[in-house]
Amino acid sequence: MSCPIPLFVVYFLYESIRHTRGRGMKISTRGRYSLEALLSLALLGTNDSASTRAIAEKTGVSERYLEQLFILLRGAGIIKGIRGAKGGCYLGRSAKDITVGDILRAAEGPMELVECVAATDCPRLENCASRHTWSELYSAVTRFVDSVTLADLTEAYWKMGVEEYNI
Repeated sequence: MSCPIPLFVVYFLYESIRHTRGRGMKISTRGRYSLEALLSLALLGTNDSASTRAIAEKTGVSERYLEQLFILLRGAGIIKGIRGAKGGCYLGRSAKDITVGDILRAAEGPMELVECVAATDCPRLENCASRHTWSELYSAVTRFVDSVTLADLTEAYWKMGVEEYNI
């Protein structure tokens, strides 16, 4: 479930966060709430669905905000919906086939920590001393979030022995 992250990557991540004085390197509410909503669905079990209202009540996220998130998640094929009185949302594929990375990319977009990681037209590309560091950090974060599945999170949740779901 975890991948080893080189010490220098952890150091640079720590330094980046420390120097932004709490302003940088955060997952937005879109990413966090998407993950929580999907964990809520995964905890229901295979082939079970829940209404947006039920998920909102369980997670504490507003129903309107969840509806916006579900548009993004449906577009990525992570969830599907059933219309009608007994309708609701359900996972679009098995929890073991949905990674945290899939969810974050659907909700947040590309996960590059700095723009130059994906850029090919940067005039300093050949002479940039820090680009390698940002690329390594991006690779380490990507490997990690792509190695953790909703099934892993569900298993960890049940091991906590919590009686009622909370964010």
